Amino acid sequence: MILFSATNISRIYSVEPIIGRKKEIRLLREKLTSKSAEFIAIYGRRRVGKTYLIKQFFTKETGTYFEQTGLNDGSMQAQLLIFSESLSKSFYKGAKLAIPENWMEALKQLTAAIDSLPKDERITLFFDELPWLATKKSGFLKALEYYWNTDWTYRQKLILVVCGSAASWIIENLIYAKGGLHNRITARISLQQFNLAETEAYLEYLDIKLNRQQILQLYMAIGGIPYYIKSVRHGLSATQNINELCFSKDGPLFNEFDILFHSLYEDPETYINIIRVIADKSHGISREDLILKTNMSDGGYLNTRLRSLESAGFISTFLPVGHARRGVHYRVTDEYTLFYLTWIEPIRQKTIGLTITEHYWESLIRKPVWYSWAGYAFETVCFKHVDAIKKAINLERIPALCSDWQYRPEKKDKDGVGAQIDLVFDRDDGCVTLCEIKYTEVPFVMTKEYAEKLNKKGDVYKIRTRSKKQIFWALISANGVVPNEHVKKMIDHIATLDDLFQM
Repeated sequence: MILFSATNISRIYSVEPIIGRKKEIRLLREKLTSKSAEFIAIYGRRRVGKTYLIKQFFTKETGTYFEQTGLNDGSMQAQLLIFSESLSKSFYKGAKLAIPENWMEALKQLTAAIDSLPKDERITLFFDELPWLATKKSGFLKALEYYWNTDWTYRQKLILVVCGSAASWIIENLIYAKGGLHNRITARISLQQFNLAETEAYLEYLDIKLNRQQILQLYMAIGGIPYYIKSVRHGLSATQNINELCFSKDGPLFNEFDILFHSLYEDPETYINIIRVIADKSHGISREDLILKTNMSDGGYLNTRLRSLESAGFISTFLPVGHARRGVHYRVTDEYTLFYLTWIEPIRQKTIGLTITEHYWESLIRKPVWYSWAGYAFETVCFKHVDAIKKAINLERIPALCSDWQYRPEKKDKDGVGAQIDLVFDRDDGCVTLCEIKYTEVPFVMTKEYAEKLNKKGDVYKIRTRSKKQIFWALISANGVVPNEHVKKMIDHIATLDDLFQM
């Protein structure tokens, strides 16, 4: 028998470098050297790079590599035909095999092929787009459950990897499984989009030369999804690229929002409705208000959908500092989703059947409405780079709760003073760091009036939270700050865009 090894597979798949993903690679390396069988679940939104990561990692390793990708809306006969072809390629060098009649028979064939290998051979089984394989009447999950529990789990050199874009399916059917697959997952990877540093590295790999200001502008619109970044054109500015990607009717991101949610979820409109309600509140919405505005009941149905949206990176959950009694809040933290709802959707609705004005995005740049959006978009980016900010302002080793904070006086309180603080680190060392986030295209100039405004914000925070902690102020400025007496007196730490690019 001629086996089809990972080395042979690498001749088919172009072996390319894995950009970033250090934590994920560390976990995969750990599992690769494990002395027991491993069952790894990887999930994340569409086009985030799940398949790429697994293929590029395992095809570089020695051993036998088997892969099957589920066919969307494919019949069981079609899926089993693909299985037979994959089995032949991986173990029998393309020899024609009998097509199994069902998944029990298919996995029996796979197990027999594994039996033919030397006992010390490393085996990787990769089932990609598992939700498309394991449809309700397919019997795939039962077969997988049987062979994992009775055979594969006892093979020290076997790694089973399952993958899916429908995070909710993976979570419900595998991670929180109640049947024979309960507690069988040995590792899980919730793959998120690139951060700024990884985006920069990927653009460099693609030979696209953009400085960090340009990368930030691009990131605020499309985020760090590798597939989106790969569509960026060489020799164009961030503004020009955004115009082509998002505001051309042939642009890959013009209709991506609808495609994205319809490909991920069986009931996309429910998820879209939740996203719209959360996005309507720029600084987050309480669970109580979310239930009220979506007309959904509190319970497992809502929990599952929120968990799925968070796992896919669309929303983040946080507990407002100083308002623990208000319970958990939700905030949309996916850049493309926010950009679509703010800019792309309105122009799509206005231009149905019409042509969009050429250079539409360029015409909006640096108008007041653009600066307003950029300020909020930069805040969202900062929330996703909290670890880099903590490192920049010397909080790396200090445990801290992190969220934004706001106080709005009740209508009857005519003399009440409101305040909003962009980012708060409520520290375990008896201190709290209040952060002001500023997006400017030139170094920020702090005036006397601005410093007084921050001082008042700090006073309101202290009074309304009844905090006795020492207050420090940090300024997070996209382009730094002009040193002056007001900065010296008011600001204890400064973080700039370069700090956000640190891994």
